[in-house]
Amino acid sequence: MKWNKNLNFVLGLTMGIVVGGMTISHAQTEIQLTLPLGLERESLIIPENNPLTKEKVALGKLLFFDKRLSANHTIACASCHMPTLAFTDGQPVSTGIHRQQGGRSAPTAINRAFSSAQFWDGRAATLEDQSVGPFTNPIEHGFANHDELVAKVKGIAGYKPLFEQAFGSGEATVELIGKAIASFQRTLLSGNSAYDQFGIGGKESALSANAQNGFRVFVGKGQCLRCHFGFNFTDERFHNLGVDWDKDHIDVGRYGVTKNPKDLGAFKTPTLREIAKTAPYMHDGRFATLGQVIDFYDQGGISNPHLDPVIKPLGLTDQEKEDLVEFLHGLNGEGWEVTPPSTFPK
Repeated sequence: MKWNKNLNFVLGLTMGIVVGGMTISHAQTEIQLTLPLGLERESLIIPENNPLTKEKVALGKLLFFDKRLSANHTIACASCHMPTLAFTDGQPVSTGIHRQQGGRSAPTAINRAFSSAQFWDGRAATLEDQSVGPFTNPIEHGFANHDELVAKVKGIAGYKPLFEQAFGSGEATVELIGKAIASFQRTLLSGNSAYDQFGIGGKESALSANAQNGFRVFVGKGQCLRCHFGFNFTDERFHNLGVDWDKDHIDVGRYGVTKNPKDLGAFKTPTLREIAKTAPYMHDGRFATLGQVIDFYDQGGISNPHLDPVIKPLGLTDQEKEDLVEFLHGLNGEGWEVTPPSTFPK
């Protein structure tokens, strides 16, 4: 297969170079959100009732990193979504309050501004809903209800003027907390990868020959495009790969939300941007390396009554697997690097 520079044709994308940004109107300070090369401005999901402002993003960042927003002051959003690990935690499953472990890995918070349904099972319809969901999980932040969360925030006097600046009201509510954290998360973007520089920017040296061949495997024999397509490399849908069906007890996945039998064991397709930095992989973190993930797909997943029909044995050679891994490393980009706050409201 000859490399085709027309990625719009090959991938079915609309991937223009974004050199400007997006101005969000708001009563507070407007933000000019500049997108890294390769991301689609038109695909940003920013609700009309929660436009981006400097004040909300600043407040949301503090809330995201503040460990006091847990029942025993030990867990922050950033405990499972660490900037140094591309906003994951590097663990098979996340550890919450009292060192309790959940049943799923922490997906990256990067590029969530382009996604609607959130979490592995899509149970949160918006990023605002996702932002406050973990606070009332007994093994994550540990609050019995959102009233306890709000009371904790109100008990920190220094937050009141920040809510006033961000929302025109100093009274914290769960809705405003969610809006602030979601606003911060929407600034965590990944683009301008080697893949973007080569395919869009025309930089011939950005991707090695092996990585280019890995792209050919990606769009061809590897059939990765069946689920990982578009500028964010995800169809935003849910698929059963057979993960968990080799255990005594399966995670029902999307079925827990829809109660539709066809969704049993189905989980959301993650973005592949920064994928080389967000190990381990799958919703239960069973694979430590990208090579192991590719081997899993190559064998056709794990057979079960609900296996997605797109999952079939691939017959990849060892060299094709190596090249595919190298291509995936070429999806590491920039725009999400964040320095945690050094101080918090008192």
